[in-house]
Amino acid sequence: MGIIFCLMGKSASGKDFIYKNLRGREDLHLKHIVPYTTRPIRSGEVDGLTYFFRTDAEAEQLERMGRVIEMRTYHTIHGDWKYFTADDGQIDLLRQDYLMIGTPEAYVKIRDYFGAEHVCPIYVWVDDGDRLERALRRERKQEQPKYAEMCRRFLADEQDFSAENLDAAGITRMFENRDKEQILRDVEQYICQVREGQKP
Repeated sequence: MGIIFCLMGKSASGKDFIYKNLRGREDLHLKHIVPYTTRPIRSGEVDGLTYFFRTDAEAEQLERMGRVIEMRTYHTIHGDWKYFTADDGQIDLLRQDYLMIGTPEAYVKIRDYFGAEHVCPIYVWVDDGDRLERALRRERKQEQPKYAEMCRRFLADEQDFSAENLDAAGITRMFENRDKEQILRDVEQYICQVREGQKP
């Protein structure tokens, strides 16, 4: 049976870099789960690849159909943005292992939906000062930087990834991202250990 590896971390912690590199490793055979969102598309993103970009009405329709596994709503200065995972046929745990990006809240709901034996958390941590510098550099590259929203995300992460939330979710293993090549090796090794049934 397959495993869903749920990669988590605060904004600008490097999880996107880790995610892209793990997906590019053909020997790991990790299939991408495309999440959904109602927020506007950003520079460089592709509908159906980065996210499925949907309207609020389309998200509500999926909810009514019972297809939403987990959903988070963020109250931003630009309005409410929803992020969610749908049971849309992408996931087949009889055939495949998967990699996705989420939050502790999303991890818990996905774990409860598919079973703890099929969902494994990978939590990436970076010093807050370093994260803030990274976030600012990234936002400056946007065609229309949204600095207020960047700050909101940064502060919201303090709640989403609080020690209490991590403890409640049972997330105890942390991967510190000081060196991008080292963390890739550490996470790859961890994934192999989990697959082999070893106790990490």
